[in-house]
Amino acid sequence: MIGGMSGDMLLGAMVDAGLSLVALSDELGKLEIDGWTLEESKVSRGGLDATLVDVILDEEGSRTRTWSEFYEAIESSSLDDPDKRKIRGIFDVLAVAEADAHDEPTGETHLHELGTVDTLVDIAGAVVGLRLLGVESVYASAFPVGSGISSSSHGVMGATSKAAAAIYKKFDAPIRAGGKQPVGEAVTPTGAAIVASLAKFRPTEMQADEIGHGAGQRNPEDFANVVGLWVGEERKRWGRIRGMRPELMLLETNIDDSPGEVLGYVHEQLLDMGCLDVWFTPIQMKKNRPATMLSALVHRDKVDDAAELILRETTTLGVRRRPVQRYEAERQVVNVDTSLGKVPVKLKRVGDTIAQAQPEYEACKKIAIESGMPLSEVMRIVSNEAILRGSPWGE
Repeated sequence: MIGGMSGDMLLGAMVDAGLSLVALSDELGKLEIDGWTLEESKVSRGGLDATLVDVILDEEGSRTRTWSEFYEAIESSSLDDPDKRKIRGIFDVLAVAEADAHDEPTGETHLHELGTVDTLVDIAGAVVGLRLLGVESVYASAFPVGSGISSSSHGVMGATSKAAAAIYKKFDAPIRAGGKQPVGEAVTPTGAAIVASLAKFRPTEMQADEIGHGAGQRNPEDFANVVGLWVGEERKRWGRIRGMRPELMLLETNIDDSPGEVLGYVHEQLLDMGCLDVWFTPIQMKKNRPATMLSALVHRDKVDDAAELILRETTTLGVRRRPVQRYEAERQVVNVDTSLGKVPVKLKRVGDTIAQAQPEYEACKKIAIESGMPLSEVMRIVSNEAILRGSPWGE
């Protein structure tokens, strides 16, 4: 994302990345609902060339509809079943978020701006457009929260609507706060529901073949009101594990005359400065003297500082360095609602499977003391329930 996200901005980004507006319109015609047409134009937003896609509504399209009418239109359409499921899923997210925002039962909220046909066109267009582009996986960066206020039929409110905030909370979606922010509403509830339902909020490595920018309706002077869409091949993985990270360096040195207290101090200092791992290996040096090999795994930007620390604090006269690559499992710390309460859990995922759930020690310790349960039993229950509750990545 750059300046924000809405349904029509995503339509524009997909068209800008090569999606045929005619092909998209033909597929959306399977909804068998009248009152809309799509128009595209080339615009500039903050110095970026972008595509603006307008959903033009006539009198029929502007008529306010209910949740049930939208669901009926999806069910009665001749779209493929996988498309229908994804579109329904996005509407489900939007319906729950609107109900939470207005403290009303799900499906009974008055839709206001969301009640016209363009909401259905935006959501169905996102699903259908990504399919036509051949996109199999979607990855998203953090949502910008925006600054100042915005206005709608609900009145004046903060830049982030209650419905959008409810979606962020439900999906543990990352948000970008602080620094320079777009003024006004940067992310609409429809845009938030589309991205949260379809995307994974984690980095990926890819070869970009097409880059598209979809424009929003506003053209402010202080930021580019566009969303960026990069389409290409994801880098191949080894089995189901994330690609290797080539930027790591391994430092090694052999030490035979530094006391244990000094080595322990160096170990602490290297970790404090940002080394990913530090360890000692018993070795033998010349004349069969026992010694210690110090190893440190560190990012390239810190490798010189780490080597200097080792040379300064130990008796070694030289430090070896070499680039290394390592496979990394995906990891994330999430708050999991368990039968024992809410507990922070570090989840490790390999491919599409949660391979391990490690509860946060202090939280489990507190539960064990208050409940009288053995700590090992608390950790076992939390781990099992975290895995059974499924993926926190919104899949």
